[in-house]
Amino acid sequence: MPTITQTYEMNAKPEEVFEALVNPDIIQHWSGDEAKMSADVGAKFSLWGGQMFGTNLEVIPNRKIVQEWCYEQWEKPSKVTFTIKAKGDISIVSLYHEGVPEKSLESIAEGWDSYYLGAIREMFNEEK
Repeated sequence: MPTITQTYEMNAKPEEVFEALVNPDIIQHWSGDEAKMSADVGAKFSLWGGQMFGTNLEVIPNRKIVQEWCYEQWEKPSKVTFTIKAKGDISIVSLYHEGVPEKSLESIAEGWDSYYLGAIREMFNEEK
């Protein structure tokens, strides 16, 4: 199955990026929708009214999050890895999304940029 790889520069410290990925209040701010999320390994999450949901597989605070991601229309889950690295006063966030169904590849890649990591980057740009 196809893989999506994207990299984002964020005007924030790794701790701030990590919080934007795991704190449901911050997620609701940048996504504009209800979020259930935690930084606990094994915790279940859901986003956008439950359209996207999954489980935290690995969490290294401020550095890495690995999640099983499901979309209500997919036959089986995919796997998402976020890696956060400091670079001076900014953070480099790398996304590796494996197991994306071929028919969803383009829309999911655009979604990361428009509604998820791109939205987080915009939130940090507005705050600075």
